[in-house]
Amino acid sequence: MSDSAPVILWFRQDLRLADNPALDAAVRQGCPILPVYVLDDENAGDWKMGAASRWWLHQSLAVLDASLKGRLVLLRGNAQSILPELARDVQAAGVFWNRCYEPWRIARDTIIKDKLLGDSVSVKSYNGSVLFEPPNTTKPDGTPYRVFTPFYRKGCLQNGIPPRQPLQAPRDIHLYEADVGVSLDELELMPGINWYSEISDTWSPGEDGAAERLKTFLSSGIGHYDEGRNRPDQHYVSRLSPHLHFGEISPNQVWFAVREKYSAGELTSDADRFLSELGWREFSNNLLYNEPTITTDNLQRKFDRFPWREDDESLRCWQQGETGYPIVDAGMRELWRT
Repeated sequence: MSDSAPVILWFRQDLRLADNPALDAAVRQGCPILPVYVLDDENAGDWKMGAASRWWLHQSLAVLDASLKGRLVLLRGNAQSILPELARDVQAAGVFWNRCYEPWRIARDTIIKDKLLGDSVSVKSYNGSVLFEPPNTTKPDGTPYRVFTPFYRKGCLQNGIPPRQPLQAPRDIHLYEADVGVSLDELELMPGINWYSEISDTWSPGEDGAAERLKTFLSSGIGHYDEGRNRPDQHYVSRLSPHLHFGEISPNQVWFAVREKYSAGELTSDADRFLSELGWREFSNNLLYNEPTITTDNLQRKFDRFPWREDDESLRCWQQGETGYPIVDAGMRELWRT
């Protein structure tokens, strides 16, 4: 191990080097950096990743590890105990991470922060996942927005803190050597049966794949986006969703790339529509932050009286694209295969 006390950089939904505020801040500390990813199914509970997400994560972690010269430490288990123990073992000078907004992550991260501070370990967290953080997008009376248009137009664009400019990837990262962790294969993310060949042919997980996807969209998709997004037979959507989810690209990078493309004049209706779709992503995070029971309870209580029908066979038909409604089935079969 290195003699100098490291800063632990905890990667989560930010599997990239460029525009990573926690990484940028850690590098500025001047300490060696110990990059860590923890597969924490225990705290995730019912929200742990499914098979397709785990396949994607395997590929993305492999790309990130290569970017970090093979020094990414992979761990598996309860992050509430793993991170404080690791910090003690390496005598960490601090632990840095980018904030997440799911209720279970907020609860877990609060416990971890308290444990680390109790051990006199500095904790720093940053916004690396959203354009407009939920606490900064409230109404004038301090309550959260519950309708998209006023949230986006007033809470974000008019009164919110403007999105920050993307950060460049650090040129030189002094990485810490620690003989801990498991191999990527030992995380057991890959499915036991190869059903993912078409997914593998369709997608390129990782930071470079995300950048290439954005480049393709800006050159051949965004110019037709306003109407083209409603045409499933055309390729005018960005297909950035999984890259944004795993943080292989930040919403700030996407936001400013669009604005730079149209910097010579006004945003077109296509570009404005696409940016508003990023706004819907912000709105979803905002609702989840302010209404943490929204995953199980109706936001509008009147829908509690909605007559739901329990029908496992119909659900299976919908999931596998066998309802008999062509547009529904085509969409579901595409999701099933890719």
